[in-house]
Amino acid sequence: MRQIVRRSVRAILLDKDGRLVLIKRIKPGQAPYWTTPGGGLESTDVSLEAALRRELHEELGAEADQFAQVFLFTAPDGGGVSVQHFFACRLLQVQEDARTGQEFADPSRGDYQLDRVTIDKLPAVDLKPDALKGFIASNEEALLSL
Repeated sequence: MRQIVRRSVRAILLDKDGRLVLIKRIKPGQAPYWTTPGGGLESTDVSLEAALRRELHEELGAEADQFAQVFLFTAPDGGGVSVQHFFACRLLQVQEDARTGQEFADPSRGDYQLDRVTIDKLPAVDLKPDALKGFIASNEEALLSL
């Protein structure tokens, strides 16, 4: 069994209109791709949900509720594995001007654009990790029922 070298939390975040709230990543020299908001666990996080609430505030200036862990993704990472815990949740509010973090202060990291995508338009989006797109498409009704 390989060691877990990174553990993170991510949100399958839905707004009041049932659209996915995603981050469009634009990096110099690369094709744009989309990802769900979230990030790595920190030693001060008391739970996975607390870590995700912190990440939503940092990356989107957002608050959410109705958290339910729905998907787990594991991928090789160096000599170990990276584990991502995905929670479905409902967006309550977003304030983009409240976003914080190194990614917004360092222009060399590229752009982090807030984007909202309906699930039927998801096939046209390069969502990372790839396995997440299939999970969302296969579970659309359950996710929208939150």
